[in-house]
Amino acid sequence: MPKQRSINPATGDVVFEIEDHTDAAVEERLAAASHAAKAWRERPVAERVTVLQRAAELLEQDRGMFGRMMTQEMGKTLTSALAEVDKCASGCRYYAAHAAQFLAPDVVVNTGGERGEARFEPLGTVLAVMPWNFPFWQVIRFAAPALAAGNTGLLKHASNVPRCAIALEELFVRSGAPRGVFQTLLVGSSRVAAIIGDARVHAVTLTGSEPAGRSVASTAGQHLKKTVLELGGSDPFVVCASADVERAAEVGVTARCINNGQSCIAAKRFIVVDAVADAFLERFDARMRALRVGDPMDPATDVGPLATRAIRDELHEQVTASVAAGARISLGGAPMDGPGNYYPPTILSSIPPSAPAWSEELFGPVALVFRVPDLDAALALANGTRFGLGASVWTRDPLEAERAARVLDAGSVFVNGMVASDPRFAFGGIKASGYGRELGAWGLREFVNIKTLRVFGAWPQTDGVHRTPPG
Repeated sequence: MPKQRSINPATGDVVFEIEDHTDAAVEERLAAASHAAKAWRERPVAERVTVLQRAAELLEQDRGMFGRMMTQEMGKTLTSALAEVDKCASGCRYYAAHAAQFLAPDVVVNTGGERGEARFEPLGTVLAVMPWNFPFWQVIRFAAPALAAGNTGLLKHASNVPRCAIALEELFVRSGAPRGVFQTLLVGSSRVAAIIGDARVHAVTLTGSEPAGRSVASTAGQHLKKTVLELGGSDPFVVCASADVERAAEVGVTARCINNGQSCIAAKRFIVVDAVADAFLERFDARMRALRVGDPMDPATDVGPLATRAIRDELHEQVTASVAAGARISLGGAPMDGPGNYYPPTILSSIPPSAPAWSEELFGPVALVFRVPDLDAALALANGTRFGLGASVWTRDPLEAERAARVLDAGSVFVNGMVASDPRFAFGGIKASGYGRELGAWGLREFVNIKTLRVFGAWPQTDGVHRTPPG
């Protein structure tokens, strides 16, 4: 069988490898998920969420171990990895606290001898195809609401983070999840279509690239199965004439280089109005130059290596092609010497429409700078992309802020703040950045059957508890 292998991005050393699951092993896990789904959905929400409460405790208890595992497998700084573990614990606790409220029936009519309500019931088994860049958080933000809603979960994780994939299954088992409620499938991408097509899988969620999203959506569509897709982004970071340029530059560097620049919602296109462009870019450039690139285990490191050599090479090809098309490098722009997949903080400007940097997502610490005459031009450029995941706008003018919030084509708009996911708020994109929503009540209700119930005549109040009708 093929092997899944984790290679330390900082050194190139093989950290761990394991053979893919055989067809028999996949069949066993599909059968377990299907069997577990029948009993899991019948458990009261209050019982289901105890698994999430315990998972949060274990995440905090083993925080250091999980953090080091992420850093060794995909290269994020240990500081970032520990923060990711904390966020996962917070996400589990959020759904443990709010799932019962989100799943309570919505009463539409309750008068004149009629009661009508919408109920939220689990679909069954949800397959999650997840990426390597946030190897714990991406999984938890699917698993916590899906399991709370009464679904079972199957995780097909990225093949370069197998230890994280195995650890996540073990986390839920240790948290008290019955056998089959949450399992990892160690399979390559070529085997995903057959799993989607299996009648025991009822829905699919994917976070990843556009090609992966198109492939999964196409296969799921053939089988009439619900999908949620969170794909790439080329998020604009719009700096208006009224902006606090000092603060914007400070947050902008963090927003571009978070997770070593490997985030779908990282700020990628810095669109700056001419009136403040010189002041902003002077500060932005200085802060980018001050970033420390190095060992991701070192707390003093700001930017670690990219996850794989192929990712680094692709990023450099995009930068090189953009320069050949006329873009200008003012910082960085070449892979760093020595072991590891290091690419330095880089700034590109004067980018022509023919350059890859104009239309493609650059997944690494490369900032794209655009100067524009005014807000109208800024918003037009911000929307002039096939992506629509997040957007950030910097202004001290309430009218500018409201206009930008209304006009920007994105699933999330942040004013004077960095785009980030939060368990309390819906998260997702539009256009080529995908569809559907994760997180909040909206994310929990993506993988439920919204069942209409109308009762004519006497029937006891449901008070939010699902009961079998009399007779």
